[in-house]
Amino acid sequence: MTERGTKDLPSLEELEAEVGRRTGRKHILSILVQNKPGVLTRVAGLFARRGFNIDTLAVGPTDDDAISRITLTLDGGVHPIDQVTKQLDKLVNVLKIRDLEPADTVARELALFKLTADSATRAEVLQICEIFRGKVVDVSKRSLVVEITGTTDKVEAFERMVRPLGLIEMVRTGEIAVARGRSET
Repeated sequence: MTERGTKDLPSLEELEAEVGRRTGRKHILSILVQNKPGVLTRVAGLFARRGFNIDTLAVGPTDDDAISRITLTLDGGVHPIDQVTKQLDKLVNVLKIRDLEPADTVARELALFKLTADSATRAEVLQICEIFRGKVVDVSKRSLVVEITGTTDKVEAFERMVRPLGLIEMVRTGEIAVARGRSET
């Protein structure tokens, strides 16, 4: 029996449910950083220390060789993201951070699928590839490698369609994104 005004401690199951909860508030962060060793480790570590799970992470060069862009997506509804972006801004090698609104953003992902494609399933796999505007990038007697580019939903829909036909292997890049219209970064 607990005293009046004191909270009961949550059970382990309740804590695990809280940690695994998804709110649907997707954040796409575009972070410009100096192209130096250890920057990605410091950025990712900042999110890990605050209990954020990074859904996708893509890093690549910009038009300036000294600057790289980190694009990461995460569910920001469980924890407030403002505090972590302020702390990111204090990191020495971080130049600029933008929290892109998903509705005002063009975001794409690249995926490669190695699929079983023997004589019985090859025609069906090729038909599905055509529907999704996929590109066959490798062919062998028993398999195909297909490249799909598009939104995360499109990539996941393609996976659901081809999985029953024989998905051997799948590799995804994670999202990259840019704000719509004319704006900086």
